[in-house]
Amino acid sequence: MSADSVSADLLSGGFTHRLLPFSGAEEFLGGAVPFLRAGLDAGDRVLAVCGTGHGMLLRDALGPAAAGVEFTEAAAWYAHPSRSLADCLGVACETARHGRRLRVLGEPVWATRPPLEVVEWQRAEAVLNEALRDTGAAIMCPYAASLPASVVAAGRRTHPETVRGARALPNPGFVSTAAYCARCDREPLPPPPDGAETLEVERPDLYWLRVWVTDCAQTTLPGGDLQRLLVAVTEVVTNAFRHGEPPVVLRTWTDASPGAAALVCEVTDRGRWEPNGGFGFVPPKPDGGPPGDRFGLWAVRLLCSFVQIRTGRNGTAVRLRIALP
Repeated sequence: MSADSVSADLLSGGFTHRLLPFSGAEEFLGGAVPFLRAGLDAGDRVLAVCGTGHGMLLRDALGPAAAGVEFTEAAAWYAHPSRSLADCLGVACETARHGRRLRVLGEPVWATRPPLEVVEWQRAEAVLNEALRDTGAAIMCPYAASLPASVVAAGRRTHPETVRGARALPNPGFVSTAAYCARCDREPLPPPPDGAETLEVERPDLYWLRVWVTDCAQTTLPGGDLQRLLVAVTEVVTNAFRHGEPPVVLRTWTDASPGAAALVCEVTDRGRWEPNGGFGFVPPKPDGGPPGDRFGLWAVRLLCSFVQIRTGRNGTAVRLRIALP
């Protein structure tokens, strides 16, 4: 496939989400620069989300054309999985309303993230295929060869294609969003610690529920985080009464894991929730369309650092994590 045929493909207007593996500056620029130039030539809105070093390389390689690229620091863009997805979807839809295509070179931040965070960002890469598929956006994600092999392997499962020089090749290991999310949630959650505060919620009395959570969390969380947690717990407990089976039990504890310290709230019931769109993984359209599921869990994911859900024959557990300062 020639460079011209790649450009024609990139300008076709259909949604693309491609992996760019690279082992050095030459391979990085060899895939990123043609991708960005094709967007500039087509009149796309072009974003380059990367670290300072790669930003400097791109500016130098693009020359005067770099003025047409919006450069954004990767650490700011990749701050929270669900919020980043919502922001990207919002930008893509707004750009499409103005008759243009969004084109993003987005280099995810993997270094220093604890394992739980890595899983949620890998999930976000998979969900992006569902969330942006109707926007016509073009996304290319550089993955350095120096990353852990498991991260690169996950990238091949979450990106439909891999860029190799002037060619875009299908990833044989690519799986659907639903299948990838199921893979993420295959492992059972570790049990709550013995010292977890426990409350059996006999009725959805939200006032006393919030008082109890506040009493457990107020010495640990600052005010803003506490308010977000209260809203999230209220939503999840309400869902447990509407869609689960008693008993509904609320537990809270502090997880002091290095790099992943968090206040944890877990709501369990004896029912089995049906996915109905992925438990709030897919953001609602910015035009006010319905979210991806009927439980309102998308809002819960925005409020918390991470949300873990397990459901099966033994009941459902929704575990909310708020990162500690």
